[in-house]
Amino acid sequence: MARRYDCTDTTDRRTGLREAAAAVRRGELVVLPTDTVYGIGADAFGPEAVADLLEAKGRGRGMPSPVLVGSPNTLHGLVTDFSEAAWELVDAFWPGALTLVARHQPSLTWDLGETRGTVAVRMPLHPVAIELLTEVGPMAVSSANRTGHPAPQDCDAAQEMLGDSVAVYLDGGPTPDTVPSSIVDVTGREPVLLRAGAISADELRKVVPDLKEAS
Repeated sequence: MARRYDCTDTTDRRTGLREAAAAVRRGELVVLPTDTVYGIGADAFGPEAVADLLEAKGRGRGMPSPVLVGSPNTLHGLVTDFSEAAWELVDAFWPGALTLVARHQPSLTWDLGETRGTVAVRMPLHPVAIELLTEVGPMAVSSANRTGHPAPQDCDAAQEMLGDSVAVYLDGGPTPDTVPSSIVDVTGREPVLLRAGAISADELRKVVPDLKEAS
């Protein structure tokens, strides 16, 4: 039976975060608010948990899960060949609605799906999400919807779609934005905008003037 906690209440939030962290460590799924939409998350280093996440969404391995982190410093253990331009984007827009596609460390023992050696990583601008990520470490997090349905902006919509496939729901109220994160590929010499989202190409070019746009 799924448990749900009201994170606008101080006591319930404390309990909810404790229960969510315990669930993640057990390999279970949690729903959490972010600064864009609600996400469904699992331990990034738990292959079975990530597989359960993809199954809960009705999503195949060909669409691997992004990873959320609680601090930019976490990147040092996750990615390799991270360019100066990539760090400049992190400094300018994290925490926030910018996802970076980078090459992950080849030594990492995780299975996020068919990643082809890359990982899409972001630090969300939401206190509940950051607190959970700081406690448990990197999480595989995707939008908390069944594939083909709209990404949820509140906990009710997420729970209606995902039900008891999720152990803990953290209800932080409606999310502040409906626009998804912008996605920039930083695996090559020049950063490439893969998806225009909450941060416009013009804003990104103020930091990385050589930004290209995917054709």
